[in-house]
Amino acid sequence: MKAPMSISAITTEGLAKTYTSAFGRKQIHALKGIDLNVAPGEIVGILGPNGAGKTTLLKILLGIVSPTAGSATLMGRPIGEVAARRKLGYLPENHRFPPYLTARQTLDVYGRLSHLDSDYRKLHIPRLVEEAGLASWIDTRVGKFSKGMMQRLGLAQALLNDPDILVLDEPTDGVDPVGRREIRDRLRDLRAKGKTILINSHLLTEIELICDRVAIMNFGEIVRTGSVLEISSEGTGWRIQCRNVPVNLDLEAFHTHREGSALSVDADAEHTLLLDVGVAEALNALIDHLRAHQVQILSVERHRRSLEAGFLDIIDQQTAKS
Repeated sequence: MKAPMSISAITTEGLAKTYTSAFGRKQIHALKGIDLNVAPGEIVGILGPNGAGKTTLLKILLGIVSPTAGSATLMGRPIGEVAARRKLGYLPENHRFPPYLTARQTLDVYGRLSHLDSDYRKLHIPRLVEEAGLASWIDTRVGKFSKGMMQRLGLAQALLNDPDILVLDEPTDGVDPVGRREIRDRLRDLRAKGKTILINSHLLTEIELICDRVAIMNFGEIVRTGSVLEISSEGTGWRIQCRNVPVNLDLEAFHTHREGSALSVDADAEHTLLLDVGVAEALNALIDHLRAHQVQILSVERHRRSLEAGFLDIIDQQTAKS
């Protein structure tokens, strides 16, 4: 029986983890009071540099590591309960399957480990393999699979028990562009069915395309949460394509710079100016300034920084404060 939709899929309150070195000489604070709330049917990306605490957070949610302090729940159940993990699916990074098993046999082994009955396995394994795009390889030994095919099979394994929550660690690593698109489409379908998905990935372009929200971690803390649009819109501005820009034209006063190298002396050359401020008043003021200097404006369009640029800016600011 699925939990009511009013219950948060994942909740952490003051979650902390401290590792103590041999003889207690040194303490490492991997997590420092994590508060996170993920709604059912939401795809959330966990971002952060190496050592930020992402893996520790996932291991605690998965029951692999016990927290030092704080609490967490999965679909309303405390993570310490076995029942909390029965409807949890997990795709680890760099997973390995026995190379001598076929795709069908691999999923059957994992199904038996999850105590799924024989009829259920026979019915659902072929469907999961087909949805992974591996139908023609179902009875091929996985030792012959490419890295991308292994990732697809790993996702099928994570979905074996029809989980309410999916935890995916680098799910598109090593997958070709077509395969990445197919995985994104699959995750969107799962979201539409009410599945909650937590993704840890260094491929920020993939996170930008699939996630509803992101949680950015650094030094064991969540330093920012928000939608992809919220994180990237902080750098929203305007891109202006123009011609006949005087070399000595003052642009800094308008929070504007040229994309690329310095302005050329060729009056007919086209230049791209980037206005770092997104409000219309700033754009109009800049256009008035350009027109007053006989600059020919060819096009004006919205300019939004990428999630990667927003992520790096947040990490740089937070690191500078530490």
